[in-house]
Amino acid sequence: MKPCLKIALCYVAYALGSVPVLAQTAFPTKPLRLIVPFGPGGVGDITARTVAQKMGDAMGQQMIIDNRPSAGGVVAAEMVARAEPDGYTLMLLNNANAVSMAMFKSLPYDTLKDYAMVSTLAAFSAGVLVAPDSPVKTTKDLIAQARVAGGKFNSGTIAIGTAQHLSAELFKSMAGLNHTNVPFNNTGAVIAALRGNDIQVAFEFLPPVLGQIRAGALRVVAVSSKTRFAPLPNVPTLDESGLPGYDVISWNGIGAPAKTPRAIIDRLNKEAHAAVNSPAVKQRFAELGIEQNLNSPDGMRTFVTSEIAKWNALINKTKIPRL
Repeated sequence: MKPCLKIALCYVAYALGSVPVLAQTAFPTKPLRLIVPFGPGGVGDITARTVAQKMGDAMGQQMIIDNRPSAGGVVAAEMVARAEPDGYTLMLLNNANAVSMAMFKSLPYDTLKDYAMVSTLAAFSAGVLVAPDSPVKTTKDLIAQARVAGGKFNSGTIAIGTAQHLSAELFKSMAGLNHTNVPFNNTGAVIAALRGNDIQVAFEFLPPVLGQIRAGALRVVAVSSKTRFAPLPNVPTLDESGLPGYDVISWNGIGAPAKTPRAIIDRLNKEAHAAVNSPAVKQRFAELGIEQNLNSPDGMRTFVTSEIAKWNALINKTKIPRL
């Protein structure tokens, strides 16, 4: 081979081999958009904004929050699943995406097939709540009261098919109870019913009601996670209160459309971890009662898969009608 031709071929090979590296180092070259399937002001929205600002600052591009609260997050999830897989349109995935895969007979997207996982970000527990004047002090008390009260004992959660609703159903199943769970439109309505003794226990994620708990307006009998909830260290878990294996958390994380290049996924994972580990985000999470929940892309996929399997098993066991 002539020297000049050999040099030319080497140059071409070098240039072609450099494309992925150049693409990786160039990303991002424009603002990114994080679709949030909740309205502004909630815990999920605040989490997304807190992390997105840090990630955007580190990458030199703004990460814009786009709130799309509709149809239980299905519309937002489908929109991102069908977006260009270039890393510029992302989704705040959450426990509802796992619950929906188990609860709905059909969806216009598949969380596992249509998404590349970036990282989980945060998690928080649900609380088993009673009114401050309730005689119930422990999980054992609660189960005993439910067994003797018959039709006069009701639990309450927000709407059917939510993680809170399935948390209550899991409690009933593991405790061997058969009381009625009453669905409400929002957390405020659940708490009002609890205080009015229309329901005797409520299952709700803790950050929205943490202020009321600290003020003594609500009492927490137990928390749903496998480990104790850091802001309420004296409150036992259901696992250690006689229901071994009970473990329910609310979580959120970042997903991208399937086929997004792995180099971009890894870059986003790196920046998400750096953001969540930053002192400012740690402080904000602590204020909200949110705990860090970081994972690798593969680790997040394994976690989401296990969450879907858990809710599928519960729905099959308890014969909850799928929607």
